[in-house]
Amino acid sequence: MIKQNIEKVRTRIVEAALRAGRSPEEIRLMGVTKTRSPEVIREAFNAGLDLVGENYVQEAEEKIISLGDTARQVEWHMIGHLQRNKAKKACQLFDCIETVDNEKLAKALSRHASAFGKEVSVLIQVNIAKEPQKSGVLPDDAYSLIAQIADLPSIHIEGLMVIPPYSSEAEASRRWFRATRELRDHLSSLFEGQVKLRELSMGMSNDFEVAVEEGATIVRVGTTIFGPRRR
Repeated sequence: MIKQNIEKVRTRIVEAALRAGRSPEEIRLMGVTKTRSPEVIREAFNAGLDLVGENYVQEAEEKIISLGDTARQVEWHMIGHLQRNKAKKACQLFDCIETVDNEKLAKALSRHASAFGKEVSVLIQVNIAKEPQKSGVLPDDAYSLIAQIADLPSIHIEGLMVIPPYSSEAEASRRWFRATRELRDHLSSLFEGQVKLRELSMGMSNDFEVAVEEGATIVRVGTTIFGPRRR
């Protein structure tokens, strides 16, 4: 079932990309594996999934240990809120931290990555709708944050990540995805190529096709691949 689900999601990504006049090769499918067992994740790997997103450092560590060498054959992204005291372990486990939203966290990641002799990609999480309960830098403050951390060693800013306000209607997310793309393009012009913001991580199971139409390069899909969570 997981193999068929992945194939269906990839087909929908292709169709959405073509509707928007984009190349489907520009978009990567991330499997969001929060609460999923190592056995289920391995099944997804065998079906061709090569990008995984986890919300919690400890949970990711347990799965990576359980999966052994298989885990290192795919790319792991941290997509949940990251506390600074977990930055060291996150640098060990993940290839990319998608939820950087403040200078202190970025500096901690840089310090630990340098100590490990590792290069870590980061995305800037933007609170695009300015929701008080959500993490993320406010859109007006994104330039300042990027400028503060752009020259830190061992971390590389690759783009933006966003979680729009939840709605059961996919179209409701379009304005926020579009605003994020426009913000990315504006920031790119301000940095004149010094910071290459290639990635836009946006869109989940209920709205990933709209995200693709609005410029997503990474879509984060859990339920549509793995089914409803059991806990």
